[in-house]
Amino acid sequence: MVKDELTYKIIGCAMEVHNTLGNGFQEVIYQRCLAIELQNAGIEFIREKEQEIYYKGTHVGTRRADFVIPEQLTIELKATINLEDVHLAQAKNYVVAYDFPKGLLINFGANSLQYKLIFNPKYNQKV
Repeated sequence: MVKDELTYKIIGCAMEVHNTLGNGFQEVIYQRCLAIELQNAGIEFIREKEQEIYYKGTHVGTRRADFVIPEQLTIELKATINLEDVHLAQAKNYVVAYDFPKGLLINFGANSLQYKLIFNPKYNQKV
């Protein structure tokens, strides 16, 4: 996994939340706590920014990633026992929909924090 300074800082913020709260809370609690940690780390973000989805040029709906780091990456949070393929697919869809080169999928529900760096296939994998 290639981690740049930004993803490293975000994962550190998530680790702080997980180390403080542990697992067992609802996703929204982790989202609120991560927002505090991101703000404390000086990371600019938007919570639940809507993104329009188009199919062959026709607007078909909207989606919201949990966090958007403007023009850089999406962060999708989960609070489940284990990450599943459906969670990875959702995180990848957000990265594609927002047209960012990468995103992070973070799971607070396991005993240890789980995270995956997701890449947009449109971009070179050397992000």
